[in-house]
Amino acid sequence: MDIRQQRIDAINELREKGINPFPYSFKKDMSCEQIQGKYDGVIQPEQMIEADKISFAGRTMTIRHHGKSAFLTIKDDTGRIQAYIRLDRVGAEKYEIFKKYVDLGDWIGIEGFPFKTKTGELTILIENFELLSKSIRPIPEKWHGLKDREVKYRQRYVDMISNDDVIKTFRTRFEAIRLVREFMHSRKFVEVETPILESIMGGANARPFITHLNVFDTDMYLRIAQELHLKRLVVGGMERVFELGRNFRNEGVSFKHNPEFTTIEIYQAYADYSDMMELTENLLAYLAQNIHHSNKIVYDGTEIDFTPPFRRVDMRDFIKENLGVDILEDSDEKIQQYLKGQNALPEILDKSHYIDALWDMVESKLIQPTFVMHHPVEISPLAKRHRKDPRVTERFELIVYGREIANAFSELNDAVDQYERFKKQADLKEKGDDEAQMMDKDFVRALEYGLPPTGGLGIGIDRVAMFLTNSPTIRDVIAFPIVKPIPFEDEEKDFEEEQGSNE
Repeated sequence: MDIRQQRIDAINELREKGINPFPYSFKKDMSCEQIQGKYDGVIQPEQMIEADKISFAGRTMTIRHHGKSAFLTIKDDTGRIQAYIRLDRVGAEKYEIFKKYVDLGDWIGIEGFPFKTKTGELTILIENFELLSKSIRPIPEKWHGLKDREVKYRQRYVDMISNDDVIKTFRTRFEAIRLVREFMHSRKFVEVETPILESIMGGANARPFITHLNVFDTDMYLRIAQELHLKRLVVGGMERVFELGRNFRNEGVSFKHNPEFTTIEIYQAYADYSDMMELTENLLAYLAQNIHHSNKIVYDGTEIDFTPPFRRVDMRDFIKENLGVDILEDSDEKIQQYLKGQNALPEILDKSHYIDALWDMVESKLIQPTFVMHHPVEISPLAKRHRKDPRVTERFELIVYGREIANAFSELNDAVDQYERFKKQADLKEKGDDEAQMMDKDFVRALEYGLPPTGGLGIGIDRVAMFLTNSPTIRDVIAFPIVKPIPFEDEEKDFEEEQGSNE
């Protein structure tokens, strides 16, 4: 008989005994972290504090039976703690229930007293316990050794059960999100919501997901960015707004890309890209300080310093220094020949794609936080032209460890200029560029009512979380990342074979 059936039979036996294997609630008054914080440095080996009664609950991770007693490890979302159960403390009937029916993976609630063993390990002496949820599937013994990480992403819940660091990663991620909101509120920004379903996609150059709205019999797009609706709010009179939410881009999956991702977009009236640099620096330093208690963190063995001010480089100068190509002065033909010689010629032959290809060749050279500034107009359809050089825009991207973390500009608020740039984007789409932006006449109309001088900023929360948790891939900081769908039966078979290969 397999383990699942044995446990189903055990559930039925418990019910026959009048014991509910799935009770409705339990009063837990302390977490593992709180218990350790209160008692670990106070209690001495072989000392017990019977005056302090503890009520604790979690998942049973290990059980070591010793005749009329047993040690067990119980895990909650803050850590693991040892517990000790003895027949003479809980009584024969209760101890028999524990010995026969409590398995690894079960959730239990316990009441007892804190003490330390001879070896000095903080432990809870169990006076009473209650089975809170009887697990049917056993915890995989070799989960840590899985070669196929896809299984971990498909069954993240088991990954979290088996690997405490996964929960720590997500707790850090969600704490970072709370801190982002705290920082923005301290600067008097209002958190808002904008549509996820859009009839015209815009705000970035990306391939969208397309769905269908039956009630109007029309195709819709999952948003690729919050930008255009947020700027409409500024047009309407809201001077400081931000939105922290999901965007969707129908593109590849890699260590730094997931088709569904989280960003914060921020818009501030009467500000420009310089103000956005200051905000970016201080927000990231705020996160590092509150999570790591230092502006310096270690990522992939490299120290990353988020102490403001960050380094600033001009995009044109950086490409020229590293590749010998001048993206403002060299002809399209000369740049094309260079890219051809590097086997990096893009599919669509135009200036914007040439610049993107050149930048892809040098981005990895930037390790410490660096603002790359003054992108050419051709690759910045929503940014304001530079006040001194109209060939480039007042835009920056923040690069850390060769990865884009943030993108910002002095927002284009000239409706006529915006219309002409949208037309150029529409021409690219006609030529087959699926990532080019659409003509959004309503947004142009909004600009015609007047957008004040505005600074805009977008920050990729997932990539920031990678640095804060020292995670090598974006899928490690997303609880349920995109994976290739396979039939449930095939997934079960793959998992069983993977477990067998580790024998």
